[in-house]
Amino acid sequence: MKFTKKDIAQIQQHGLSEEKILNDLKRFENGIPFVQLISSATHSNGICCLSEKDKDHLIELYEKKMDNLTILKFVPASGAATRMFKHLHHFLETYNPDEQKLNTYLAENDTQLLEEFLKGLPHFAFTKKLRKKIRKHYPRYKFFKKGKRIHLLVKTLLEEDGLNFSILPKGLIPFHKYKKNSTTAFEEQLLEAGYYTVTQGQCYIHFTFSEANVEHFKKEFLKVKTRIERKTKCSLNISYSFQKQGTDTLAVTLKNKPFRDSNKNLHFRPAGHGALIENLNELEADLVFIKNIDNVVTEEQLENIAKYKKVLAGKLLEIQKNIFNYLKSIDKDFNKTDLLKHIRGYMASELNFKSLPETIEDAKKLLNRPIRVCGMVQNTGAPGGGPFWVKNKNGSISLQIVELSQVDKNDTHQLNIINEATHFNPVDLVCGLKNYKGEKFDLTQFVNPETGFISQKSHEGKPIKALELPGLWNGSMADWTSLFVEVPLETFNPVKTVNDLLKETHQVI
Repeated sequence: MKFTKKDIAQIQQHGLSEEKILNDLKRFENGIPFVQLISSATHSNGICCLSEKDKDHLIELYEKKMDNLTILKFVPASGAATRMFKHLHHFLETYNPDEQKLNTYLAENDTQLLEEFLKGLPHFAFTKKLRKKIRKHYPRYKFFKKGKRIHLLVKTLLEEDGLNFSILPKGLIPFHKYKKNSTTAFEEQLLEAGYYTVTQGQCYIHFTFSEANVEHFKKEFLKVKTRIERKTKCSLNISYSFQKQGTDTLAVTLKNKPFRDSNKNLHFRPAGHGALIENLNELEADLVFIKNIDNVVTEEQLENIAKYKKVLAGKLLEIQKNIFNYLKSIDKDFNKTDLLKHIRGYMASELNFKSLPETIEDAKKLLNRPIRVCGMVQNTGAPGGGPFWVKNKNGSISLQIVELSQVDKNDTHQLNIINEATHFNPVDLVCGLKNYKGEKFDLTQFVNPETGFISQKSHEGKPIKALELPGLWNGSMADWTSLFVEVPLETFNPVKTVNDLLKETHQVI
């Protein structure tokens, strides 16, 4: 494959190399191997289930140590809210109030989500603002027939001359309605951080934004900063970064040839949230909490959320202390045979290692890695991405977080393992990013590049194939030391559709 001078200039402009592009083209051609599941992780087989006494101990440990640590909350927040309103977009596209009666449309289509949304209108945090915008644009609104009123209401909610919610980032959509104000997911994440990350009166939160939305987030921060600092009695310090252009991947045609747009340019795409391992790698902190922007609750529930964040952090500090002590002992002139025996026992009983080291050098290599403690929630419906025992390329077996897209669902045995899963991944992590000498790990050295996936998209109306990097908490952390701890379902409250905001955990009592 030879690139033109124009191609090479474009590749270099993205901070990429020809070698990287050629390797990606080979991956499109050869495909990405599926993950080989051995079994699902369950209680006493990869998932730790703590007693109340254990939880209290870990909370006490974290609270005792936290003032001597640099603690950060990391929130991926670049996603647009478009998918939140998918069923409302469908309504706008398929219903014309001038040509069809609303009752006919409702009878002929699956409109359960639409009807649920309309019934819940009084309970959304944005309804007051929406109605104000409607009065401004449509003075005769109340005289229109019901079908036209609903069509205009949805149009005003989503489109640019209205509230423009389909374009806004999810973090800036009003989520919760209080007596005196409404709050966005962004504000709720800031407030939540004040419950478990404050050290010496300071609270640090890092967001990954899209460049187009930075000013909107800055404006929102200035609006809410004083209110949150008054509630949490701490000073808020936010920082932000963008997904690096150098992590973009080249799109290809369905025949795995470089895709060119209407101007004959190569087409590059962001490579998914796995690219954020680069952003995480640049942060300076002892301990980092990771949580998605839309997983928030109302203020009255924050004490319980904070409890389990502290439990996870306490568990990380507990195992980190033990691992660091072993690594320091390895560096000293102790009896290596006895030490290796102790380390192997600890790795098997406390760190869930099934493939144990044969030498002290191997033990040091396996212990000297970034550490993460991940909350896991019991399945309540169809199993999704979650914790599994996986066979690695070198034949070893390890605990991993696996997405369904990584598994060959045509393999009956693999499908049975998925269906037997007892827990799923709510993206609730606490990470230790420094080694036993206090030095930062280079997190890019602990990624499994073979755990990405290929997806089908479209550009300019033409089908393309896109290469996604290993997910941030999947393949990008595949070679970390990982512990999975059961946390209750009430700690997981994502907003995937706007109707999720009608659930009890998003309604102020």
